Amino acid sequence: MMPTWPAWPKAFADLYRETGCWRGETFGNMLRERAKTHGGSIAVVAGETRLTYAELDERADRLAAGFHALGIGPGDRVVLQLPNIAAFVEACFALFRLGALPVFALPTHRSSEIAYFCEFAEAVAYLVPDVHDGFDYRGLARQVQGKCPMLRHIIVAGDPGEFTSLEGLYAEPINMPGPSPADVAFMQLSGGSTGLPKLIPRTHDDYIYSLRTSADICRLDRSSVYMAALPAAHNFPLSSPGILGTLYTGGKIVLAPRPSPDEAFPLIAREGVTITALVPPLALIWMEAAEARRHDLSSLRVLQVGGAKFSPEAAARVRSVLGCTLQQVYGMAEGLVNYTRLDDPEEVIIHTQGRPMSPYDEIRVVDEEDREVGEGETGHLLTRGPYTIRGYYNAEAHNAKAFTSDGFYRTGDLVRLAPNGCLVVEGRAKDQINRGGEKVAAEEIENHLLAHPNVHDAAVVSMPDEFLGERTCAFIIPRGRTPAAGELRAFLRERGLAAYKLPDRVEITDRFPQTAVGKVSKKALRETIAAKLQPRAASDA
Repeated sequence: MMPTWPAWPKAFADLYRETGCWRGETFGNMLRERAKTHGGSIAVVAGETRLTYAELDERADRLAAGFHALGIGPGDRVVLQLPNIAAFVEACFALFRLGALPVFALPTHRSSEIAYFCEFAEAVAYLVPDVHDGFDYRGLARQVQGKCPMLRHIIVAGDPGEFTSLEGLYAEPINMPGPSPADVAFMQLSGGSTGLPKLIPRTHDDYIYSLRTSADICRLDRSSVYMAALPAAHNFPLSSPGILGTLYTGGKIVLAPRPSPDEAFPLIAREGVTITALVPPLALIWMEAAEARRHDLSSLRVLQVGGAKFSPEAAARVRSVLGCTLQQVYGMAEGLVNYTRLDDPEEVIIHTQGRPMSPYDEIRVVDEEDREVGEGETGHLLTRGPYTIRGYYNAEAHNAKAFTSDGFYRTGDLVRLAPNGCLVVEGRAKDQINRGGEKVAAEEIENHLLAHPNVHDAAVVSMPDEFLGERTCAFIIPRGRTPAAGELRAFLRERGLAAYKLPDRVEITDRFPQTAVGKVSKKALRETIAAKLQPRAASDA
């Protein structure tokens, strides 16, 4: 299939260029310019690897030449599944230079998801580590290649086995024309509320505007040290302001292999980290660890928390426990990003998820009929702007539902707008579970469960959890023998599902409650499991 993605209408594109939102920059040229002005400064720290801007620029050039020699060219899609290692940054910029499009997968994705990404994106290459966190990605690559014969190349960072060595690709740089600023630079993954994720096309113009504005709001400069503790492929640590925003300002990136305090705290002390980003469950772990241990975290000025709702009680503790400013971040890979500002009153920082970062962000809070609700009332959030996409990749039917006729993206979030212009997130309208920042599509899990011979029907819902915010509960109507919870999890694991998608709890029932029109009432199922958990919560108190 020919790749398609709706573009901004000409009137809007002209406006964003005239107002200076889109400055005609590309990622490849951005790095080239930083290498000229900050060549000797450290750009990336990953384990024992330390790369200056000049070295990163050169390695990106050499790797781009190697990719080109394999036949990877402009517009080709490459599924990139790398952990927080230097090769992630090098591969991104090498592909940017070529005009090839990284499709960002997460280290936790397994064969079911990766095969889908490769097939749907018509990827020509798949880039993985050899082994990470005890998991051999070469075995995963073999499974995926068996399902996706169009994959021409499996490229491995580390011991390649029978595949192509990433390190062996670095070659003498060659002259390449490179992409234009309006071209798509890469594709990210949607939260995937209906089955598997959609692919989100981001252009050089729109994404660079997003990270440039983020860096300004977060007050990044050459002295800033950003630690990527979350997986680098997530939109949050990539651009808010993240890895790319830090490189834009000439600062230093520190790639943490894992976000645990045992690994992150020593890195903060050693590298003088000034800003980092976490999801709420990790923020709670960090605060608990900081109170129990003695680490020098004095360099840390800003802790960003996003990906899920951060409770006000926990938010109020950040400054006293970690000695830094909390910045709440609420955004989405499709575009819109909201920040509490660093000089906001403590009340705003603790109780809201901030306000849009761009004066050209347009938001509407509407009811079920798309009528705007009153100030302070909860409604569905719609948005459009200079860095919010106008449609997903090759998804014409879905785009008709996910976007209004005048180009507003239906976020699926329920919010209310405070008088000060800040948003307060109240929940999700879509059938999606936010498990500590990891988005789980109920429909995807249900479809896999229905393949089990002893499952007649399945309904997956969220259940409240004090630590993660939400966990997953699978209600099962059995067929014949009643399957055990462990058996179902093993079945899903064998089908290639990521570990975070496995149901945390299984409930066996003989029928599902229904709505007035005969649909499964997931609202009633959520109420059922919440009521079951209440006695346990009371006994734990």
